[in-house]
Amino acid sequence: RLIDTANAPIFGVDTEGKVTVWNKCAADVTGYTEEDTMGHHLTSEFITSDFRASVQEVLDRALQGKETANFEFPLVTKDGHSRVEVLLNATARRDVEGRVVGVVGIGQD
Repeated sequence: RLIDTANAPIFGVDTEGKVTVWNKCAADVTGYTEEDTMGHHLTSEFITSDFRASVQEVLDRALQGKETANFEFPLVTKDGHSRVEVLLNATARRDVEGRVVGVVGIGQD
């Protein structure tokens, strides 16, 4: 509930880069609903082509336990005509036993 009502765009991906969390603010900023994004690959479907490699690198580093703060990148909006600049903080998401199960990203638009 806290994630969904947060005043910042928050998303999560699993170890394969597929969206597992997409809060209301992320939906409001991009126009993509949670239903539009869940299970879809974040970098290949929602990141502009010129930033896919660098965003993937940030996600890969987070999967290795290395956090990234204040990484700026554009998210594609649903209308396809515009992009939203987001300042991202990415960190590993862990299960109860401490294993990395994905990445959570908190942005500022």
